[in-house]
Order: sequence, then structure tokens, then C-alpha cells
Amino acid sequence: MSTATCPGRGATWSSPARISDQGGDCIDDDNTVEGAVPAVGPDGQVYVSWSGPNGIMFDRSTDAGATWGADVRVSDHPGGWAIDVPGIYRCNGLPVTVCDTGASSYRGRIYVLWGDQRNGLEDSDVWIAASADGGATWNVPKRVNDDLTGRHQFFPWIAIDHSSGYLYVVFYDRRETSGNATDVYLARSTDGGTTFTNVRVSASSFIPDPTVFFGDYTGIAAWEGKVYPIWMRMDGTTMSIWTAIYIDTTVTGVAGPPSAPGEFVLYQNYPNPFNGQTLISFQTAAPGRVRLSVFDVLGREVRVLVDEARTQGAYTERFDGSGLSTGQYFIRLIAGEGFVQQRRMTYLK
Repeated sequence: MSTATCPGRGATWSSPARISDQGGDCIDDDNTVEGAVPAVGPDGQVYVSWSGPNGIMFDRSTDAGATWGADVRVSDHPGGWAIDVPGIYRCNGLPVTVCDTGASSYRGRIYVLWGDQRNGLEDSDVWIAASADGGATWNVPKRVNDDLTGRHQFFPWIAIDHSSGYLYVVFYDRRETSGNATDVYLARSTDGGTTFTNVRVSASSFIPDPTVFFGDYTGIAAWEGKVYPIWMRMDGTTMSIWTAIYIDTTVTGVAGPPSAPGEFVLYQNYPNPFNGQTLISFQTAAPGRVRLSVFDVLGREVRVLVDEARTQGAYTERFDGSGLSTGQYFIRLIAGEGFVQQRRMTYLK
């Protein structure tokens, strides 16, 4: 990246700008303003949520963080963000902020995810609220975990697959266990956080030691239907970090597990549908000539993106739809000894 596109590179910084209208008591408990996680909107907006004396709060900046508006209350936070879960040395339900910047119908929607005990001290749950107007108003919180067991769900984190707009949430779960035995679940929403389906992703339960610091967070990433939840588990005195790759075959272009390095493959373009430009990625299994081109629905070749020898590896080309009519097109990759693969894409002016 040139210095023209990344001025400063962190050499100098602006003066700090206060975000929250009200502070806290700074003693690392419910009355402390804590858990600020930022997200970036589709037009460069900066969004932040946090928890404190007034509940789950939100603010935004439309000038790259130079100035901030008045705090907006997303939800109350029953039980506070510092919650007690048996077997966990220290637990919190601090919020996470994400924003859809993809090309789905939920583009621009902001989501705030958190945990609390509004259903009782023995029934921690995971909650989400969404805003479709830049954070000015928020819907009534929806419960992410779909059990009715009165057991604990805690330490959630969220990711948006920007290729589809789908939401994925990872959290610890005790719905099918007794005592402090703990599983890990993944929740999925395809309708903008209105409803969720849950699936267990841990192969077996584990029992944490309440005298040992277990960690404060999980993590998750998602792209083109490939979802990677990350969590910690404790077996006796052994701590370990785990993942379980979840393949969402309902996402356009996803046909199975991630491709092996020795395979030819043409991936679905992103964004799709697109207006203006889109990215087309492919992988070659061996050195040789590669032809990557775009065809219209009548089979006419309208653009050649690559027609040359390439070494083995992964590549991404940028396609500009300028000059084309709105409609369906096909990407075609020809490589190796007779390898041909095609994907459909939609161009919208």
C-alpha cells in the first residue's frame, strides 16, 4: 500500500475524543463504563457500543471519529455486565458491535450483541438488538439462544458473513449438561437477527475450574459460508484453544469444505450482486496458462480479465462492470489440463 492511500501510517495521532456522555466509577464492575467495541459502517461511519450505569449505550461518528453525537440507549442490562456463572472465575456480558457492509438487503444494519441475566441469576442468556437507521432507534432485544432450559449461556461473540448478510454467534452453553459441564454452540440468523437456529459445535463437554482464570472472550469469523468459531476449553489443568469449521452450504457459491492447496477452483465473486466493481478470486493447482473471462447470458464473451501463464497459487482480480447492462453474467475459469469452472453473478446499475 502506498503512502498516498495510507497517510501517516500511525506516526501521528489526533487528540483523544470523548465518546460517552456519562462516565463510570472505574472499579471494574457494573458501574464502570466498559466494553467499547467499534464497528465501521458502509460509508465510513464509526459505531461504538458499551455498557455502564445506564445499560447498553451506543454512539456514532460520521467524521472519522473527530466528533460524536448524543449517547443512545440500546437496552437495559439486567444484572449488569459483570455476571456470575458457576465454575467461571470471572464472567461478563459486555456488548459487541458489528455492521453489515456487504451487498445483502441488510447492508448498513447495525447489531449489538451481549449477555445478561434478565431471566434470573441461574439463567444467563445471549441477546441481540438491531438498528436500521444508523443507530438512532433500536428494536426490542431478541434472544439468540433458542433453549428453554433455564441454564447458562455466556461469553458470546458475533460475526457477519458480508458475502451473504448472515449472522453467526458463538457462545458457551449448558442446556444439555448438568453441573458446570459446558458445551459450545453456534447460532445462525439469515433474516437480520430476527430469528436464530442453534447447533452445538464442540465435540464434547468440559468442566472449568472456578479457581483458574478461564479468559473473558470467544471469537468468530465468517466468509462465503465458511464459519470459524474460536473458544477456550479446560480439561483438568490443561487449557487449550479450539475451533470447528462450520460450512453453511446455503450461502451462494459454497459447495463444500475449503479448497485444498492442490486444487483448481473459481470462487464466487464478492460482492454479488454488485454495482460498479466486484472481486473475483481463483486458485491454481499448477503453473500454466489461465483464462478468466466474463460472458453474458447469450454466451458472448464480454470481458477477458486474465489470459496468461500463472504460477501455482491464489489470485484475486477486480472486475469493473462499467459499460455493461444490468443483468446476469457468468465468470468462467479455464486452467490446467481441461479444468473449466463457471459462476453466475449479477450486475446492478
